[in-house]
Amino acid sequence: MMKCISQNSFHTLRSKSVLIIGGLGFIGSNLTRKLLEIDCKVTLIDSLIPEYGGNPANINDIQDRVNVNISDIRDIYSLPRLVQGQDYIFNLAGQTSHMDSMQNPQTDLAINCGAQLSFLEICREHNPGARIVFASTRQIYGKPRYLPVDEKHPLDPVDVNGINKLAGERYHTLYARVYGLKTVVLRLTNTIGPRMRIKDARQTFIGVWVANLLQNKPVEVWGGGQLRDLNYVDDVVDALMLAVVTDEAQGKVFNLGCQEVVNIKTLAGKLIAANNGCGCCELREFPAERKAIDIGDYYGDYSLFRETTGWEPRWSIDAALKATLDYYRDRLADYL
Repeated sequence: MMKCISQNSFHTLRSKSVLIIGGLGFIGSNLTRKLLEIDCKVTLIDSLIPEYGGNPANINDIQDRVNVNISDIRDIYSLPRLVQGQDYIFNLAGQTSHMDSMQNPQTDLAINCGAQLSFLEICREHNPGARIVFASTRQIYGKPRYLPVDEKHPLDPVDVNGINKLAGERYHTLYARVYGLKTVVLRLTNTIGPRMRIKDARQTFIGVWVANLLQNKPVEVWGGGQLRDLNYVDDVVDALMLAVVTDEAQGKVFNLGCQEVVNIKTLAGKLIAANNGCGCCELREFPAERKAIDIGDYYGDYSLFRETTGWEPRWSIDAALKATLDYYRDRLADYL
């Protein structure tokens, strides 16, 4: 790993009031821990809808140090009260499953598009001075026309989820430009680490691999040649915090990514190696319904974000996989 980002980078966050929408989920619960380290007053909103990423086990050890509100970003009645008085807001709520978005497009539209517009209207009316970071996705680029993908790449989503996430981020940049809201959009790539959803592939295919390995089941690799980049969740947390405190980032859109690029088959081998060599993988043909919305090779160019904030991913893929597996070894019951 590279040297740690200095805690001084986040001094403006210290002791501030912070709201995390989607706070019981994978990234939100890891972000919560980092914010508590610098004495932030943290409020978490999560719907705890079973199909999504929220899990009370993610905050078992810190639940007495945070305020938790079980609410939905679509709830326009509870959100104004929760938004008021917050210095920083991390908008991490979303429906993440690409297949679910195709099978139930109206729900994806409501969460990833309509609710985002309502949220921004509530911020404009009740807390226009808050700094906001919106978690978007690499999926909005669709099938890359060149690699690595930078922020100038054409936007051509291949599924309903990508289209709605694109609309959500465009609302954030529009409200920054027209109304002066202090918003930043981060386009995340594959994120892995402790507290991610592993019971199915709704959040990430690597989660299912982790669950299978730790239950002595084979890892299913669909295709195998697709290139991917990955970020460990600690690096994503650093990115979110740097985005929200960096003046030069306001109103802009950035990719995340890493220097390492790996194909899916090699990634499965690395995961098995991180499991002390225990396990096996099975190559499978892509299911037709998934192949239709697969983006092929992808890896991002994050140089704009690095130049703006100084962010650089610190975790190697091998170290990230090992740390992820180690977290779940004694905690499978909480996540399956």
